[in-house]
Amino acid sequence: QVQLVESGGGLVQPGGSLRLSCAASGFTLDDYAIGWFRQAPGKEREGVSCMDSTDGKTYYGDSAKGRFTISTDNAKNTMYLQMNSLKPEDTAVYYCVATKRQFLLIRLCVPSNGYDYWGQGTQVTVSS
Repeated sequence: QVQLVESGGGLVQPGGSLRLSCAASGFTLDDYAIGWFRQAPGKEREGVSCMDSTDGKTYYGDSAKGRFTISTDNAKNTMYLQMNSLKPEDTAVYYCVATKRQFLLIRLCVPSNGYDYWGQGTQVTVSS
């Protein structure tokens, strides 16, 4: 079965850290461009961080720069998003993506329903 399964979300206090995981099955993640997107209530979905599989270049949204890190573990066929110094405004549902399509969009971390695979989403809540 081809899918992305996310884990690692939860409730964390401001200033805390979380690591989101996204395990791929049915395909080899290393062959795809990947990314993390999020959507807060009442807001548009936005790109958090994306990685070009061909050259390893990464993109970070302004809100993620200096605090979040995207990475992969090819042996585990899993991608990660390490989130540090979390703020209440980081509260959202986070989605992982893998795609061989719309390559120009994923390089810029632009949300698109045209990507090959989306995870089911995991809730991150930053609150004291």
